[in-house]
Amino acid sequence: MNTVKVGKIEIGGGKLVLLAGPCVLEGFERSLKIGRRAKEIADGLGMPYIFKASFDKANRSSIKSYRGPGLVEGLKILAQIKRELHVPIVTDIHETYQAAQAAEVADILQIPAFLCRQTDLLVAAAKTGKVVNVKKAQFLSARDMINVVEKLRASGTEKILLTERGTSFGYNNLVVDMRGLPIMRGFGCPVIFDGTHSVQLPGGAGSSSGGQREFVEYLVRAAVAVGVDGLFLEVHDNPAEGLSDGANMIALDNLEKILAGALKIHEAMK
Repeated sequence: MNTVKVGKIEIGGGKLVLLAGPCVLEGFERSLKIGRRAKEIADGLGMPYIFKASFDKANRSSIKSYRGPGLVEGLKILAQIKRELHVPIVTDIHETYQAAQAAEVADILQIPAFLCRQTDLLVAAAKTGKVVNVKKAQFLSARDMINVVEKLRASGTEKILLTERGTSFGYNNLVVDMRGLPIMRGFGCPVIFDGTHSVQLPGGAGSSSGGQREFVEYLVRAAVAVGVDGLFLEVHDNPAEGLSDGANMIALDNLEKILAGALKIHEAMK
């Protein structure tokens, strides 16, 4: 399997990497506070840490839902956080024109699940030379992701991460098929497990998505036991106040416990 370098961090080299932060940027101060605490926890556990947050959530359920500060202001905030915390940054892009601008700040460009088959978006991300993290769509099998990988490779990059985030299971529900983790790793790419989106209940609250954060810990343990190279977790100091995905984000107060349990399993599996 190829390893992917993000700054000084190597993904796929044997260490479990953490990608964590709020779902969407909620201003500089609060986003920094969340990232700083997540980094402290990761550092204490010896986990490499990458800050994640979206500058725009373009696929919110309702037109009234908070989307974020937008590209220009969002990238300014992400650049500030990067300077303050001295960590790599991962953020979503939704349209081709965003790729080059986001690449000026972000170390990893993330392709949202609903857009993972959008060829032009994949090509634009690949051509920036940055690492590209693609979330497997809720409507795709793991085997279908080989086509995504081939699009990126044909566009000139091997810096590819694949993220499992659950598969549609009827309406307003997701399930994780753990077979997908070794299948996608078999493509030669490091695989990340998104423990918080995997417990999402899409559209389950009518004008927003619901979630079952109480199951995050168990799915994370299972994924680590099967074999993954990193964990993607949306965290917040007070999920009830979260402006996006509050129902499935985990509280910072619970992050250390979840990670510590995952690391024990990771070490045992070695």
